[in-house]
Amino acid sequence: MRTLKLTLAYEGTAYVGWQRQPNGTSIQGSLEAALATIEGRPVVAVGAGRTDAGVHALGQVASIQLSHQISPEALVRAVNARFPTDIRLVSAEEVSATFHARFDATAKTYRYHLLHGAVTSPFARRYGWFVGASLDRDRMADAARLLVGERDFAAFQATGGATRTTVRTLFGLTIKCASPGPWSAGGDDDAAMTVIDARGSGFLRHMVRVLVGTLVEVGRGRRSCADVEDALRTGDRAMAGQTAPPHGLFLMNVEYANSNLDGAAPLTPRRPSWGP
Repeated sequence: MRTLKLTLAYEGTAYVGWQRQPNGTSIQGSLEAALATIEGRPVVAVGAGRTDAGVHALGQVASIQLSHQISPEALVRAVNARFPTDIRLVSAEEVSATFHARFDATAKTYRYHLLHGAVTSPFARRYGWFVGASLDRDRMADAARLLVGERDFAAFQATGGATRTTVRTLFGLTIKCASPGPWSAGGDDDAAMTVIDARGSGFLRHMVRVLVGTLVEVGRGRRSCADVEDALRTGDRAMAGQTAPPHGLFLMNVEYANSNLDGAAPLTPRRPSWGP
């Protein structure tokens, strides 16, 4: 039995998320169905993270076990031939038998797109949250710095979320201006995007989306840095901002220590050059 590390990209609009669900089509279920036709028996795919319904990915990672001796390169071709066009298997690599996509991950990076301008582009609407007028990115950056480090993010998770601990470590939370490129619907300066990158050891349910929603309210002048500090201190969900919609969020990358992979793969997974 061989263990393989798979890197996937998907456009999440039509899916209920990564995880298998009783109702609706999932990325995990689609991958397992494709693999089962190759292996000749059910195959379980363990994902690095459970992206929500409507969330996209350029660097989702999954671990699987196969007895079939198909080469990694041939596996990529065979799986993609069975996938719908909004899911792609980017790469497959044989790794240590002990590799686990979720438990061995050392960091994940998510990216969120905020769209500005008088009119939103019909092409960008699936991949960014249209917030209209530009935001005060300096204020947002000041608030973001308060969130970096090991913190109790109880206030920044979905209501009713159940987890052993709400302490997580954010390695970085950056806010920058970017050009929407072909996504732009106009030619004015306000048509720029704000891009928020969050890199951390792990994330609570909806955590990135709540962080983004909070930072947007700071950028609009509706919340202050003191409000962000109060949310961290109290753990009260009502003290943080709204949950940003899922369609602006991308799982960009999952990182692993070389020792987790037994030297069989690079530190971070390859992801396609196309994408945000």
